[in-house]
Amino acid sequence: MSVNLSKGQGVSLQKADGGSLSAVRMGLGWKSAPRRGLFRSRTKEIDLDASAVLYADGQPIDDVWFNHLVSNDGSVRHTGDNLVGGAGTGGDDETILVDLERVPVHIDQIVFTVNSFSGQTFAEVSNAFCRLIDDTTGQELARYTLDGGGPYTAQIMAKVHRVGAGWQMTALGLPSNGRTIQDLYPVIATVL
Repeated sequence: MSVNLSKGQGVSLQKADGGSLSAVRMGLGWKSAPRRGLFRSRTKEIDLDASAVLYADGQPIDDVWFNHLVSNDGSVRHTGDNLVGGAGTGGDDETILVDLERVPVHIDQIVFTVNSFSGQTFAEVSNAFCRLIDDTTGQELARYTLDGGGPYTAQIMAKVHRVGAGWQMTALGLPSNGRTIQDLYPVIATVL
């Protein structure tokens, strides 16, 4: 059963039987919003990028994005860049896989972001979402709708962080500006 998250809301990543999830997938989906004007029949292609930053004690240790597809320790993997988004049918346009059992013990948070590499604002994007899936079963665990609109080009989507011996996901939905993950580091620091 999936949980629809609101900004700031969290969900435990423990299985119903008390066990812990071993692998999760963060999916990002979007489509270009229709152009305004007389006919509105054409859309502009928008290149959104999903990224992840691995943190230890508030310090960025590694990042995963379209130009660095696998974390240095191999626990986080980006499946590839989508330059135009989808048809808004609910499928993932970009995906980041996290092998929770392989994440080094000193990594305490993984923050997921989305940014418009081509520089368009979120006012030009519709049906954008991020979701967390149990990668073993394919079951959607949580979904966060990325509110469209606004004059910003990036969003700090969510974070997966250690809580005791397990993990929890917290929806963040913090708007920002930046074309790459590196542009977002100062804003990410405010939500650790």
